[in-house]
Amino acid sequence: MPDPIETRRLNLGCNTDVRPGWVNVDITDYGGNEIIDLNAGPWPWEDDRFEEIFASHVLEHLDNFNAVVNEMWRVSRPGGLIEVRVPFFLSTKFYSEPDHRIPFGIRSFDNYESLTGRRLRFYERWKLQARTNYESEARFTVESKRFHFSNFPVLRWLNGPINVEPVIFERFFATLLTPEEVHFRLRVVKEPEGPVG
Repeated sequence: MPDPIETRRLNLGCNTDVRPGWVNVDITDYGGNEIIDLNAGPWPWEDDRFEEIFASHVLEHLDNFNAVVNEMWRVSRPGGLIEVRVPFFLSTKFYSEPDHRIPFGIRSFDNYESLTGRRLRFYERWKLQARTNYESEARFTVESKRFHFSNFPVLRWLNGPINVEPVIFERFFATLLTPEEVHFRLRVVKEPEGPVG
């Protein structure tokens, strides 16, 4: 078993997915994980500790989105990878679970997106003036944000068309053809913001 002090990968809200070689945490003891209340910050790790964070179906259970985003950013190394999987707020996966508190859509991390060197699309111009992140330092390069339509193999082909322009899909079509999940791949940025491309 790897030394937890040396392990550089963090599995948040691991549930029964206790991964060898990772620091696995949850609020319940699933055997092999640390028991930590992620709502009680700051988290018990030093700054820049982890190279990779995996958070599958945990963030929607927490109390404060901004607080958890800041903690993920703080404990991540510059250039670290964060993978997030959450239920889409219009899906039965979200609203059928009474413990779900935070709704997620395709733009949930936009307020924390690093705009350095990025050419904004016409529907992203608001990001230059209206970011509601409570003046957070946390910044990420959003490498991908995608809908996951269904875990049923016969429906997975829909992942292609709904992700051609996921922001437009969410705005105009998601109430008719509702995905189950949203998946994000974020790269941690700790340098000051530069000019927008």
